[in-house]
Amino acid sequence: MATGQKKVNISTYFFLALVLIFILFPVYFMITVSFRSQSSLFMNHTYMPVDFQLKNYITAFKSHEFLLSMRNSLIIGLSATMMGLVFSVMAAYSLTILRYRGRDSLGRVIIIAFLTPGALLFIPLAVVAANLKISNSLQGLIFIYLSFIVPLGTYLLIGFFENLVGELEEAARIDGASRLQALWYVLIPLIAPGLVAVAILTFTASWNELLYSLVINVDPEVRTLPIAIMNLSVIDESPYSLIMAYATLAALPVVAIFFIGQKFIVEGLQTGAVKG
Repeated sequence: MATGQKKVNISTYFFLALVLIFILFPVYFMITVSFRSQSSLFMNHTYMPVDFQLKNYITAFKSHEFLLSMRNSLIIGLSATMMGLVFSVMAAYSLTILRYRGRDSLGRVIIIAFLTPGALLFIPLAVVAANLKISNSLQGLIFIYLSFIVPLGTYLLIGFFENLVGELEEAARIDGASRLQALWYVLIPLIAPGLVAVAILTFTASWNELLYSLVINVDPEVRTLPIAIMNLSVIDESPYSLIMAYATLAALPVVAIFFIGQKFIVEGLQTGAVKG
């Protein structure tokens, strides 16, 4: 029995190791290529770290377009995440705590909006942005990003609010608190891990977004980081080493956020999955 259990464990660990290698190899390849020169990629076809140099990263930090696009992505990502959290909390609170006609239908609409592919919406949203005269601006892209951040955040937070005891909010109301006070002082502290998890996931979604940014903002001064990376590739020649350096630097903020908040992500998603 022990031998059979040992064989099962070895097979499981072997399978997990293969999955881990499959997931991490692209990351390893990206980082390795970012430290190589463009010429060495064609002269020495190897996956090992050779021709180590920092030229690509120095070029990236000296690039005005890279620094400007990173600043734009940070402004858009942080602003859209904070605004999205506010709207998502209010929407999830309304759909779980309040009782009114059409609540279930509204919840279904939000779920449909969450599941709708962005490729179906970018043309209507581009028309809306043009009519509102918010194209080619950071504010306009923040507004557009809310179209997928709010449904995502609401969908995730509904599970957290459903796990709360309804009597908590009622007790706060009996003690004289308004609905906003009960939400802020009683309910929000209880779903804090969920808020952190939602904030990280929504920031990542906005940080990595490409399609809306490509269509809405064509002015070089308001381009985001994914657009700056895409523009490095041209028809005649693509500086693969520099592209990988850009991509590595672009991944660092998200990796750092996930590393710092991984405890909250796991705890938050487990809590929200009980009923969500």
